[in-house]
Formats: sequence, C-alpha cells, structure tokens
Amino acid sequence: MDQLSQLPIPLLLWYREHARTLPWRSDPTPYHVWVSEIMLQQTRVAAVLDYYRRFLDAAPTVAGLAALPEERLMKLWQGLGYYSRARNLHKAARQIMEERGGLFPNTYEGIRALAGVGDYTAGAIASIAFRLPVPAVDGNVLRVTARITGDGGDISTPAMKKKVTAALAEIIPLDAPGDFNQAMMELGATVCLPNGAPLCEKCPAAYLCRAFQEGRTGELPVKAPKKARRVEERAVYLFFHGQAVALRRRPERGLLAGLWEYPNELSGGEDWPARWGLAPKALEKAGTGRHIFTHIEWRMTAFAAELDSPALPAGWVWANRRTLRDTYALPNAFQSFEGPVSGRLGRF
Repeated sequence: MDQLSQLPIPLLLWYREHARTLPWRSDPTPYHVWVSEIMLQQTRVAAVLDYYRRFLDAAPTVAGLAALPEERLMKLWQGLGYYSRARNLHKAARQIMEERGGLFPNTYEGIRALAGVGDYTAGAIASIAFRLPVPAVDGNVLRVTARITGDGGDISTPAMKKKVTAALAEIIPLDAPGDFNQAMMELGATVCLPNGAPLCEKCPAAYLCRAFQEGRTGELPVKAPKKARRVEERAVYLFFHGQAVALRRRPERGLLAGLWEYPNELSGGEDWPARWGLAPKALEKAGTGRHIFTHIEWRMTAFAAELDSPALPAGWVWANRRTLRDTYALPNAFQSFEGPVSGRLGRF
C-alpha cells in the first residue's frame, strides 16, 4: 500500500475545494457528528438532510434525545429505515446522561462503548469532533483504498477492513484527521463511485491509482456476492371504521421491531380476519406492493374492508388522518398502500 503514503496532501487540497456543504460539517459538535453518522448508515446524504434538521429541532442536545418519548423518536425516524439505529441512539443518549453526567465521551474507546457505535462511527466522531488521529473505515473508504492500491482482497471481510485501518493509521495527518477521513468518504461518495464508472478525470489521486493506471477500475474492489434474499408472499389487511384505519404494533424484537403496521401475515389461504375475531363486510383487493429488506423480500397484496364494530384485538389501535401523520410510525414497507388509505381517510 505504498501509494497511500503520497495521498494525504492532494486529497486534503481537493477536499477543501470540493467538499459539499453539509450542516453537520458546518457545526461539527460530537452530538451533531454522531447523529449524522448514524443517520447516514445505509442512507444517502440527500435523503438525510431534512431528517437531520427535524431531528435536531426535536432533540437539540444529548439530554433532549435522552428525554424524547420513544413513540416520538420512531415518528421522527419514519422513512429512514433500520430502526434499531434510532433505538441505539436513544439508549446511548441515556448512557451518556446516566453514566457520564451528560458529557459526551472524548476518547475513541469511550465513544466505541456507546450503544450502536461501531469502529467506523467511533473513528468518525473521534477524528471529526475531537481531532483524534483515528481512521474511519466504511464502504467508501474500502473502495477508494482498494482501487488506489490495486488490492484484490475481498473488502467485505474483517481481515481486509483491519488491513486498511492499519494502513490508514500510518498516514492519517495528525493536524487534520477529521478532514482526511471526511475527504476519503467524500471521494468515494462523489468521484470513486460504487455503481457505474468512477469519475477518474476528477480524482486527485488518479496519478497514484493502480486501478486507473492498469485499467482495472471495473474489477476493483472485489466483494463477495450476497446470498439470495428469502421471498415472502404476504397479505396486508386495511380495516376501516368511520374515519380510521386499524394498526397493530410489531413485536419488540426482530424485523421492524416495535413499529406500527397494517395487520399482515404470510399468504397461504388462512382466514386471518376470522382468526383475529373480526367480521369484515367484504374484502376487496386494494393493491400490491414490494419491499426489499437486507435478507428478505416482501411481496404484498392488500385487501380492504369496512368493520361494523370498533372492537379490535388486544394491542391494536384505530388511527385517523392526524395520528397517522403525527403519532404512529409506519415503516416504508407499507408505503405502497398509502394511496388506498389516504383515499379513504384523506391525505396525512
């Protein structure tokens, strides 16, 4: 990885000229960096911006986050997905308040000990907010490094991540560790692209890059293919009574833990309404939807029906237009059915 020793100066000069203006970069407090990094996991920057602003309006400090009711937190997070991230933020905020008197930890080890914080996030916070010379290695950084060095190792393996982390620890500038880490991420996000051809003509490291020089940018990085997702056929039930739709809460553990949903089950011919003790007037097909999780794909068919009685199974609730908008957090998985619901209740 000799090419990396020549990287810091051209990379930092490029970053200072081309870095995107982002709110957490403009005011990089530990709390701001932490919230942004958790939101950015598995999510594009453009999608995060509005969520970040709304989140800080509701919880401007660690103390504010720790005191935020969970239902409110889930509603603020609605649409970002990977809801365990939000729960871990909440848990870590309470850790900071209860174990550290509200003071954000200022060492890599202390940050790493927070709920939901891994090596990358701890490195990002430590370097950006506290100027500690610790690498932050994510998928962007692994891709950039593999191409620059021409390394054909599988970037999805812990061994490769450890190797890259060690190599970057040797070259990270002591006077600008946060800028260096952000520059690596920025280069991967905007120039050394993951899908499609990288924009090598815009890259400050092209003259160092073995993949570019050897015509191997399409081959690198090497990443083992993911296992095929399990497909589930599901029936989704939209039960209405007056100006409300029925929701139930998912179990506290597992996929979409603790979130509200339209009742749904695996398809298979079962009379689920009868098993729930419900007697809809008539079930009508109300649309189809598809949602892809990391390991599962849901293929959904929705059925709508009016219920004469407001009685629901234990734990279910009636949600009207206002509470759907302000209170109950529904996962993006059910976005396909917003049309038939809003058509019945009005836009929410």
